[in-house]
Amino acid sequence: MQIYWIKAQAPRRVLALAKHLGVEAEFIKLDASNAEHRSAQYIALNPNMKAPTLVDGPLALWESAAIMAHLCIKQGSDMWPAHDPAEQVEVLRWISWDLGHWETAVAPFYFEHVVKATFGLGPPDSASLQNHVGGFRRYAKVLDEHLSDRDTVACGRLTIADFQLASMACHWRESEMPMQDFPNIVRWLDSLERIPAWSDPWPAGPG
Repeated sequence: MQIYWIKAQAPRRVLALAKHLGVEAEFIKLDASNAEHRSAQYIALNPNMKAPTLVDGPLALWESAAIMAHLCIKQGSDMWPAHDPAEQVEVLRWISWDLGHWETAVAPFYFEHVVKATFGLGPPDSASLQNHVGGFRRYAKVLDEHLSDRDTVACGRLTIADFQLASMACHWRESEMPMQDFPNIVRWLDSLERIPAWSDPWPAGPG
């Protein structure tokens, strides 16, 4: 099994899960500066030219949520509830909410402070983030209220939904996300940082 990655939020959740579950794989870092993600060889695996991509025998799989589900099935982990349709629906509800609402709300903050620094795109434009505070607060309120009596997002335990929703928001402190009114999200994010694979998901070695 091979997992292709770059240092970004979608690969982070896949790598964290793989490390957490003890997945044996070859972790291949793509050199974005040399456009390795645009090579013909890589496009044959992932026509979107993005990461992560998982190759497992004849299967080439892209999209981080699908990869996480596949890894859980392979490892027999209920972080993806393969044998419980009702729990699948609950996990899918929160993954869909992340993709449709939460990711959009946190992305501007993540981009200005993390993506720019990672890829050398210049200093953050903090002033521009004021335009995104309203959207952030709207959806942070939804998640904070949901977590008011919960320690995890779905199914009463750690699932791939937690890794999905936390992957950009975990940078809230350095990204100037206005989290001061959402203590339940902060509590949840801080609890994930106590999971070794989540706090340090990146493969060892070159890259």
